[in-house]
Amino acid sequence: MGRLFGTDGVRGVAGVDLTAELAMGLAAAAVEVLVPATRSQRPLVVLGRDPRPSGDFLEAAVAAGLLAAGADVLRLGVVPTPAVATATAVSPVGEPAPAFGVMISASHNPMPDNGLKFFGPGGTKLASATEDAIEERLATATGPGPAGASIGRVVADLDGGVDWYVHRLIATLPKRLEGLRIVVDCANGAAGTAAPATYRAAGADVVVINDESDGYRINNGCGATDLDPLRQAVRAYGATAGLAHDGDADRCLAVDAGGEVIDGDQIMAVLAVALQERGALRHDALAATVMSNLGFHRAMTQHGIRVAETPVGDRFVLERMRAEGLSLGGEQSGHIVLSDYATTGDGILTGLHLLARVAETDRSLADLASIVQRMPQVLVNVRVEDQDAALNALEPLTKQAQAQLGGKGRVLVRPSGTEPLVRVMVEADTEQQAREIAESLAATLT
Repeated sequence: MGRLFGTDGVRGVAGVDLTAELAMGLAAAAVEVLVPATRSQRPLVVLGRDPRPSGDFLEAAVAAGLLAAGADVLRLGVVPTPAVATATAVSPVGEPAPAFGVMISASHNPMPDNGLKFFGPGGTKLASATEDAIEERLATATGPGPAGASIGRVVADLDGGVDWYVHRLIATLPKRLEGLRIVVDCANGAAGTAAPATYRAAGADVVVINDESDGYRINNGCGATDLDPLRQAVRAYGATAGLAHDGDADRCLAVDAGGEVIDGDQIMAVLAVALQERGALRHDALAATVMSNLGFHRAMTQHGIRVAETPVGDRFVLERMRAEGLSLGGEQSGHIVLSDYATTGDGILTGLHLLARVAETDRSLADLASIVQRMPQVLVNVRVEDQDAALNALEPLTKQAQAQLGGKGRVLVRPSGTEPLVRVMVEADTEQQAREIAESLAATLT
């Protein structure tokens, strides 16, 4: 069996790849790895999920594993992933401080998938070595666990209540949002309650779309993975802007008043300049992945902002931010970290601060985002059975394509860390040229 943990937790088809037995075992193993054996009392673990139907059985399995391993459980119910990270850092029910947190979600993946995301003490993502230790413990676990009074209890059940989380988000605002009409696409996911409540508490006039709560249509033709419904709604309602979250609300993409998409690169650029003006962009730098557009790099250079480049994946962005003490980082996909306020990417927090910049400058989102002149970029996803074999086959062709661009673009081929895909990205002077090269490379794998 290969490594269970990918770039963002353990993920797969619920009931097939991610079974109740595996979820229970991982939860119990996490207790043994993350909680000191010398503890004097039962540890507290935060547990949340998105609304996918499979979340019911996985929540029960994870809770069973935690309780059987001797941990108490604070059940949050259906909440955004960053709410779990926040609750792990600062418990919404007081003492004791949580030992770690578990979020049950497959993020932007389709409904049949699900996953487990773990947050260590303080609400931070686990290091690779810690994930390896959990997998090793899962493989070697034997013998009986705690018994009697040492068995854990569900000590609190917030059942999806998010007032505590909304309050913490609002406390970060540099400028309230009165006078802004916005459309929020909740992706029929975990943002359904928290996002509208937060933006309304900040003073915005909010129109909500795709906020079904049963989870069957999560990420289905909506949210951050499909911006067309949001673009249409923004124009129809005459909104200042639109915000789109993914299934677990750790991402945010935007749409301006004319219906044009504002991607994660542009959002980061707007936030970077705002932080720089306030003297809050530490080291005049931010972290971004290799997927960020060349136009983003040029814009940051023009403002004297250094871009610390990382591999794709929020964990790598976070590691670079911690290593250099940076206050901002993120991905083109809209997974953005504001480390002064959060330990992980938070889509609602990102949306708040983007809109606050609109409010404090009295400029349109389109005007603010124009700081980035995007170079035509085409991304083609190819489903493959063997990622390594596909990458090896493409390597010489990728070098040829890069030479063809003559230094006026770039080619990036990489494996997905969450799905059986190879992603082919090409930037060129024209979209036609970028698409021809990307599709030619992708065609060799089909």
